[in-house]
Amino acid sequence: MMESKAVPSKRSAIRSDVLQQALAFASLIVMFVVFSLASPNFATFTNIVGILLSTAVIGILAVGVTFVIITGGIDLSVGTVMTLASVITGVIISYWGLPIPAGVLGGLAAGALCGFVNGTVTAKMKVPPFIATLGMMMMSQGLSLVISGTRPIYFLGTPSFRQIAMGSLAGIPNAVWIFFASAVIGSLVLTKTVLGRYTFALGSNEEATRLSGINVDRWKIAVYTLCGLYSGLAGVVMASRLNSAQPALGAGYELEAIAAVVIGGTSLSGGEGSVLGTVIGAFLMSVLINGLRILSIPQEWQKVVIGAIVIVAVYADIARRRRR
Repeated sequence: MMESKAVPSKRSAIRSDVLQQALAFASLIVMFVVFSLASPNFATFTNIVGILLSTAVIGILAVGVTFVIITGGIDLSVGTVMTLASVITGVIISYWGLPIPAGVLGGLAAGALCGFVNGTVTAKMKVPPFIATLGMMMMSQGLSLVISGTRPIYFLGTPSFRQIAMGSLAGIPNAVWIFFASAVIGSLVLTKTVLGRYTFALGSNEEATRLSGINVDRWKIAVYTLCGLYSGLAGVVMASRLNSAQPALGAGYELEAIAAVVIGGTSLSGGEGSVLGTVIGAFLMSVLINGLRILSIPQEWQKVVIGAIVIVAVYADIARRRRR
């Protein structure tokens, strides 16, 4: 009897998730058409490449945050951890004079370490994710300023470093290809691996997962570490794109990343979500911001519109859950 009730519930959740993705994608198409009709400059190849490039960093961050939110947690530190990773990359390459691969690995390791600390504090010390990652956000922001001496770190001696993000393949910047690759890998991890299966289990019912004999703390730490790794990757890409590590950059990126995840259909209550939905949500936000800028809408009104869309997306998630 229990099994027969569980199956429809699961099927209902899958249908709801697919419907949310379809609605987000339809909104993206409609938005693209409207802005194309409103301005002849919107649908140009140059502007589309610009949209893709602006989506890359936020998209990479959002893929990592997707895992955390599916567990029912939150990570407010991804933006400043990204900045710390870029600063570490700059120190290793520009100050220490080590090869570019060493700097890239250093940035990735810095991000993963911050994620590991977030996971450990959340899982072992039982500090709420909001507080744990808020603390990490402030610490990584401070460390970025301390390590860099509050000054930007430029990659003037290594011009090839800029090619990581700004080199191109088929006319598309490498940063975009890195984003697509990271999204594909994230999707495979979420849908085809044990980590992905336990990510959904933690968000659906953490206590039941614990009682089934699964080491909840270990897998929660793994999820936050993975999120930190994605933040480190975003930091390397950002540093390469700007050809510098900007220690004051990063604050606010976490809100855009979380917004992309929510708009893409991942539930803030946990247990539901997909990387595909997050990618759609990231593009939807980029198209909206780019279109509003082309139409010369003031930046303050852009924030109002984005905030309203996030509220609608969260309300839609609540309404979906109530109907089950």
